[in-house]
Amino acid sequence: MADRGWASAQLIEAAQAGDRESIAAVLYGAHAHVRRFAEHLCASPQDAEDAAQEALIILYRKIGSLRATGALASWMFRIVRNECLRRARLVFERQDERPLFEREDGFESGLASSAEDEALRRLEAEWVARAIQELPEVQRRVLIMRDVLGHPGPSVARSLGLSNAAMKSQLHRARNRLRLGLAGVTGPAESPSDRGAA
Repeated sequence: MADRGWASAQLIEAAQAGDRESIAAVLYGAHAHVRRFAEHLCASPQDAEDAAQEALIILYRKIGSLRATGALASWMFRIVRNECLRRARLVFERQDERPLFEREDGFESGLASSAEDEALRRLEAEWVARAIQELPEVQRRVLIMRDVLGHPGPSVARSLGLSNAAMKSQLHRARNRLRLGLAGVTGPAESPSDRGAA
């Protein structure tokens, strides 16, 4: 049985068999659900839009690999979640994309960095991305818009429909939760005084 509000099992089966009209109907019916998933999981509206589009492309290309017609919603949720996580990881990885000669440690030490260092850096980015993903929705959006993307506080508050005070409160809670969430995997957490105010 198909998930409530999604395409019927018969329509999904026809789409899996390659019927173009059925594929189009499944995509059309899934769009609102996929978009809603992305808005809850991704950090920003732009990431949500991009993740939703990517998920629909994957659905179009791989609907034939769906094992059970009733599993469409959970399958799409996993695709969207993974795409949002991938986008969050990219934000952290971009910070290390500067050319070696522009980094503080200089060219020679850049050459000396090992594959182990690179693996550790990627693992840390994964930990941070997962910890951010586990934050409540508003806290996650505030944290990424403010701390990761660098948007001004008033702009973040306005785009999320919050007062400045509420935005700062959510940011403070998000930072604390993130700090506590990472403390077990990255070592001692920094004290609240180590971070500036919004």
